[in-house]
Amino acid sequence: MSVPTFATLKRTAVSRPITTLCVVAIGLTLPLQTALLIAGLNVFPGKLAELLVLTGTAVLITSWIGGRSAVGRLFGGLTKWRIGIGRAALVLLAMPILTIGVGAATGTLHRPDKGWAVELLTYLALLALIALTASLWEETAWSGFVQLRLMDRHGLLKGSLLTAIPFGLIHLPLAFEAKGWAGTTWSEAFVNWAFLLGALPFLRYIIGVLLLDTKGSVLAAAVLHASFNASAALSVVPDGWQYVPALIILTLLVTVHRRLRGRSLVDASIDPDSAAAAARQDGVVTAGEPS
Repeated sequence: MSVPTFATLKRTAVSRPITTLCVVAIGLTLPLQTALLIAGLNVFPGKLAELLVLTGTAVLITSWIGGRSAVGRLFGGLTKWRIGIGRAALVLLAMPILTIGVGAATGTLHRPDKGWAVELLTYLALLALIALTASLWEETAWSGFVQLRLMDRHGLLKGSLLTAIPFGLIHLPLAFEAKGWAGTTWSEAFVNWAFLLGALPFLRYIIGVLLLDTKGSVLAAAVLHASFNASAALSVVPDGWQYVPALIILTLLVTVHRRLRGRSLVDASIDPDSAAAAARQDGVVTAGEPS
């Protein structure tokens, strides 16, 4: 069997950019993180590798397809911060408010030890930390590179759900992160996977709506992603499950609002100035990419 040449690998990446990114990112980082967990080591190097591989692969493939200008457009979504007060409130505050609401409704809400002001400041600090160190770079790949292209080809709903598949696969090791590989039973792991894989389609759908309505603001997607993670760590809901039904409620509210405004819940109308449209002009969206 002949070894593929660099030119062959490059042609494959250019013709099937989404598949290439997913295969490379998942194929490299999932085994690394799993090996670190099994060895009882800190999984941080695996998380760092995930960010580097995701972002680096997205940038490399984009540069092969469209050159420096295409790379600039890929990162351009991080500078789109004018999204309106309503959407800013959604990405910053909807998740913690609904998470607290779920806690109150289920009798699992705890009074904050240092008061609500400190709880709010702690949440905002954690959100900023997660955004700067992780979600901005994750969403550059998942939103800016993958999801916008899939929505451009398949529509809002199907494109978002398709994105959730590799997005979920690369996060499977999170089920063992809290207690480690040895300390997590398989029943606990399956429960963690059920929560994770059940929540991610809703997260990707809301992100898809944001990407459409903000003309490709990866920044908004990244902040919502960080808010989702930070809401899971609120001290007033120490059981750590309330953020999942909160996300489902938020998705229902977003879909109702979208329907009342006469917008489709399944189709995508990509704006001519969006990242996906620019990518299409560069030749990133190809007929050969499998659905």
